[in-house]
Amino acid sequence: MKLADILKDSNYKLSQFTTDEIERLEKAITIKETKKGDVPYTVCLVRQKAIRLTPEEAIRQLYLQVLTDRLHYPLSHIQVEYGVNFGREVKRADIVVMDKDRPNTAYMVVEIKKPKLKDGKNQLRSYCNATGAPIAVWTNGDQISYYQRKDPNYFEDIPGLPNANQTLADILQIKFTLEDLIANDKLVKENKSLKTLIEEMEDEVLANAGVDVFEELFKLIFTKLYDEWYSGQGNRRSTRSLEFRNTGQTEAALKTKIQDLFDKAKQKWEGVFSEDAKISLTPSHMSVCVSSLENVKLFIL
Repeated sequence: MKLADILKDSNYKLSQFTTDEIERLEKAITIKETKKGDVPYTVCLVRQKAIRLTPEEAIRQLYLQVLTDRLHYPLSHIQVEYGVNFGREVKRADIVVMDKDRPNTAYMVVEIKKPKLKDGKNQLRSYCNATGAPIAVWTNGDQISYYQRKDPNYFEDIPGLPNANQTLADILQIKFTLEDLIANDKLVKENKSLKTLIEEMEDEVLANAGVDVFEELFKLIFTKLYDEWYSGQGNRRSTRSLEFRNTGQTEAALKTKIQDLFDKAKQKWEGVFSEDAKISLTPSHMSVCVSSLENVKLFIL
């Protein structure tokens, strides 16, 4: 049986996974005959027992391959259907990677049950707040989002996940050029639209930021366009590190960096903003928005 047949008529897809990952799971499928027809099963990589392969479960088993084969997290550090306490109620997180130095502490939470981003993010927020996990992932097999939990109020986008031998700081501080941006464009890799990202930023931080949302987003997009344009000049494309990025500095330092870049953009493209125009977002709001936009390719070269 093919996974495409199992996912048919569901909100789950396979575009986030490689052909080898898909074929590996398909080879592990067994069929049980029931009165209602053939039912697919597989042996769960973590639980090591046969489980029914629903669309959601198929995506979970594929993502377990991502965690173990691509990112090298040992199966002994991964739990599925992890119990998260909410008072007297216990909910089950789809996948939890435990901290390598503190095996009873959640490090990463992966949400698959909610096939829509907004629902999945709300579920992730509750799981991360309850467990203290600093990293969260949502995927439906087609789109994917990676987040760092900064505090209970903010989830910041991060460009990807650290592997088992990295820290979050390692991936935030990697040199990132225009060619890297082209190769890792979020709109392509995460299968999202700019509209979706902007709506997510509005939901996350801007709705109650006390600013003109359109004007502040336009300032940030204007700044990012300049950063990309400047990197595309001459031989800078492969050597200059993009500045419109959150590389783990303090929120205040990040705001200063982006404001300086905005000032350079105003000087290059005069007349769009007044000479004394400033970005009005707070450092915390700025940090979330920059993290959301940094891996989006905007300038057409």
